[in-house]
Amino acid sequence: MIRLTKNPISRHLSGIFIAVTVAASTAVMSTRAHAQTAGIVPLTDDKNAPVTVKAEKMTGSLDREVVLEQNVEMVQGAMTVKSDKAVFRIIQNEVEVQGNVWMKRLQDNYTGDHALLNMDSGEGYVANPTYHFGATGGRGKAERIDFVSTDQAVVSRGTYSTCEAADPDWYLSANTLDLDVGRDVGTMQGGFVYFKGVPIFGAPYMSFPLSDARKSGVLSPTVGMTTNGGFELTVPYYFNIAPNRDLTLYPKYIASRGLQLGVNARYLGESYVGEISAEGIQDRMTGTGRYSLSAKHQQTLAPNLSLAWDLNKVSDDNYASDFSRSITQSSQRLLVRDISLTYGSRYWSAVGRVSKYQLMQDIDNPIQKPYDRVPQLTVQGQRQDIGGFDLGIVSEYTRFSNTSTLLSGAGQEMVGGDRVYITPTVSYPIVRPGYFITPKVSLDATTYRLDNTVPGAEKSFNRVLPTFSIDAGMHFERDMSLFGRNLTQTLEPRLFYVRTPYRDQSMLPNFDSGVTDFNFAQVFNENRFVGHDRIGDANQLTAAVVSRFFEEDGQERLRVAFGQRFYFATPRVTIDNSSTTIQGSRSDMLFSASGPVSNTVKLESMLQYSQSLTQMVRSVYGVSWQPEPKKVLNLQYRLDRTNENLKQIDLSAQWPIFQRWYAVGRANYSIPDNKVAEGLLGLEYQADCWVFRLVAQRIPTTSTRASTSFFIQLELNGFSKVGSNPMEALKSSIPGYQRIN
Repeated sequence: MIRLTKNPISRHLSGIFIAVTVAASTAVMSTRAHAQTAGIVPLTDDKNAPVTVKAEKMTGSLDREVVLEQNVEMVQGAMTVKSDKAVFRIIQNEVEVQGNVWMKRLQDNYTGDHALLNMDSGEGYVANPTYHFGATGGRGKAERIDFVSTDQAVVSRGTYSTCEAADPDWYLSANTLDLDVGRDVGTMQGGFVYFKGVPIFGAPYMSFPLSDARKSGVLSPTVGMTTNGGFELTVPYYFNIAPNRDLTLYPKYIASRGLQLGVNARYLGESYVGEISAEGIQDRMTGTGRYSLSAKHQQTLAPNLSLAWDLNKVSDDNYASDFSRSITQSSQRLLVRDISLTYGSRYWSAVGRVSKYQLMQDIDNPIQKPYDRVPQLTVQGQRQDIGGFDLGIVSEYTRFSNTSTLLSGAGQEMVGGDRVYITPTVSYPIVRPGYFITPKVSLDATTYRLDNTVPGAEKSFNRVLPTFSIDAGMHFERDMSLFGRNLTQTLEPRLFYVRTPYRDQSMLPNFDSGVTDFNFAQVFNENRFVGHDRIGDANQLTAAVVSRFFEEDGQERLRVAFGQRFYFATPRVTIDNSSTTIQGSRSDMLFSASGPVSNTVKLESMLQYSQSLTQMVRSVYGVSWQPEPKKVLNLQYRLDRTNENLKQIDLSAQWPIFQRWYAVGRANYSIPDNKVAEGLLGLEYQADCWVFRLVAQRIPTTSTRASTSFFIQLELNGFSKVGSNPMEALKSSIPGYQRIN
């Protein structure tokens, strides 16, 4: 090995193999971070690093110019150049190579016929190159690449693709590609995207980011079809205003309705985050202007003090069902307008809120608009282990108003007014190994001041109600073996007694109360109503037992639960002053079993059985089988006699059907109606560097109407997506769905 500097002190040549190390003359250093297999590892493109030269033959002057031949290799920092022949000009720190040229700069690889490169500035070129960008997986070929600097390269008459094949299925072809890694920006002039040899779109000029970083510009168009609007085309434009602010314009052409204009703005700061959206259209089908507005914001004003709002408005009742392509949005009937100010400390918190609602009424299935809360002030506090006692208190003032009723009485002001309550609680938890006992006492004191009452009606009411409860449970464990597997089984019996005396509440308004759903969570609540306008009388005992099965590593394989409530007196308080729906001395029986019984199978079941009616009131049976990634099959049966005798079978799946093809689908079948209530059916094709998706989805928009949407998408891996995106529909419809790429 021979070491040379700018003033060499040794020119000794030894053997056939020669190595030369030359100190660089510049003091510039550039550092970049690149992703490697083992993680994010920084590599340094250090121009101060020495240049190591290897060859089997060398001639020339070692302090000026060296000619290298046969198996030439030159290394400086993170750059390596190999060729058949090279001329290394030491003073200029420049190398010219030819014949089987191979070059690596950081994670990027190049090959070519001839190349010139300055080791100091990074300037140079490669003739007839092929290239592979390590950070993105992109590759291509060109007539020439000119390196303007270590950060910038210009590709002349080149191609780009993430396909690994020599003849890629898709590629970008451009007259000029300017790739600026320093600014993370690429620009294309005279470019087309080819798929299977056919140009699918192009542009005379286009700029794009070289990584996942945001950049202003036109986003990929989306194309779709719905039965509500027909053909749809959206061409979004993205503005990267600042690192913490952006804005997207999305004009959408809807064939049957016209041009819809939309905008979405996002912002983020050290103490706040928010999003604003708006869209509007002059609808040709209805002949009216229609719009949607939304604004969400969260902000920390001071330590423990925060501000938030969620404001939404649409022009009419049918806006969500006519323009939404999401089952969640299309079935939404209440839009909230909420502003809140919250203060929280270690032991207490306070919330001031104003909440109003817009009801998107379904004329075939009308519902009552909730009461507005203008305002609502809540203060609550708690302290634990004060001499063994846990103390808590909740206090609230709310003014209720409602100027909207069912369709038959729209516009008529309903009974409103002020409600104030305070509820202190005291409990004494006794927790020991293997068991717990928690007695608890609470007192509710509520007062009403009403307005808009009928003439002569009472306007002031007071209610004071104590509640006593005691919660007790035990915990047992045992080791067992099942199907050759060692398991730990628990047995956890629990008793929950509640005593609340009866108070006549028929004269009180109902601003926010309703009957809770009867399930395992509710049977351990003291009040069988939600809201605060009704407090149910109770003299009852809930008995339940839970058994769980654990693997040796602690994973829960199965959970089985059984519970029932026993009444020592028939409850009398109701919501609408009708007769109580609770009959007999005991409630329906509840049973559930769920868990991943194996690494591939998950089970769920929930039963509510009425002994008085000798029939199942509610039941859910479900099984999910996922033998390997991208293979899942879900089957569920639901029965609910309390909800219009609902009976449904829900089947969903993602499954490979033959080489590279995957079928996706979901059918929610209503047995009484003998029809598919919700459905999804599609195909996905996974190639090496692209994915094609064809999906159709049917979703109910009102009680009597449904909409069908069609999604067609071509995803070019690492570059762009063409068409409409069905991913939200697939993930929400098929539990366990996984992207195939």
